[in-house]
Amino acid sequence: MLDFFSEVRADLDSVEQQIKQVVQSRDPLLTQTAMHLLNAGGKRLRPAFALLAAKFYESTLDKILPLAVALELIHMATLVHDDVVDDSMTRRGTPTVKANWGNKISMHTGDYLFAKSLVLISHYENPVIAKVLAQTSVKMCEGEIHQISTSYSSKQGWRDYFYRIERKTALLIAASCQLGAAAAGASERDCQALRRYGHQLGMAFQITDDILDMVADPKLLGKPIGGDLRQGIMTMPVIYALEKSQHSERLRQLIEIPDKTDEQIHEAIELIKEAGGIEFSFNAALKYVEKAKGNLARLPDKPVKETFHRIADFIGVRRF
Repeated sequence: MLDFFSEVRADLDSVEQQIKQVVQSRDPLLTQTAMHLLNAGGKRLRPAFALLAAKFYESTLDKILPLAVALELIHMATLVHDDVVDDSMTRRGTPTVKANWGNKISMHTGDYLFAKSLVLISHYENPVIAKVLAQTSVKMCEGEIHQISTSYSSKQGWRDYFYRIERKTALLIAASCQLGAAAAGASERDCQALRRYGHQLGMAFQITDDILDMVADPKLLGKPIGGDLRQGIMTMPVIYALEKSQHSERLRQLIEIPDKTDEQIHEAIELIKEAGGIEFSFNAALKYVEKAKGNLARLPDKPVKETFHRIADFIGVRRF
């Protein structure tokens, strides 16, 4: 994925350095936990999308940098909180903040990172930037609460699933594309086209994530497969399999078991595969990818447009 970001590689390096400066605190423990999360790595997708969107227009890095950093800080904050909720001990093969410092420190670290993003956004005079990020943050919280409140319930349907993944992933990627253009002075028409691109790509990204949770190489994934099933999270392959499988009752029983064994996880995955849940979900992700690319026709003919096309194609076939 990172190869697609070559034209903003230097800018992403600046983002990385700026994050390191921003998360510094007078409290050494807070600095330590924030830096631990930062050093664990990540794709930096959200700042990359903002930087790439700005490439459609004549803009300088200083206009986009605070936004790009804020987007990654918001994402990092959600990861810290997710690891507490999910009781996750590793992320990308590295111990989580929760694993090393416990729940209380983790929650406050996440809050600190989110608060730092607010400081950065406050520097922008364009009210759209703060408004969109505020609305996005509210909806992300709603999505997480919905996921928690419906865990281990096999009665969820398609509406529940799309509601949740839009808020979990798509909205922040949509905001990254939209606001990168807005910070660069793009027209409202172009900003909305990029927002739609980001939203549809984000939906494809999360669907693919849900698939990989069942079929990926754990070393590439950075964690054991079946994590969603362990947490009772209903994903697209599961919902489809419950509708189509000849063994739907057995699958329903497995989903609703709170503490699943490895054998039960693998049994559930095999039932989902046999029912065609993986193939159906990959096809659904590809449809979102094609919708995303359709929005690019409305944007200026700049070299970065091809980059957005290539990123979309990669999302549809990625295996990590």
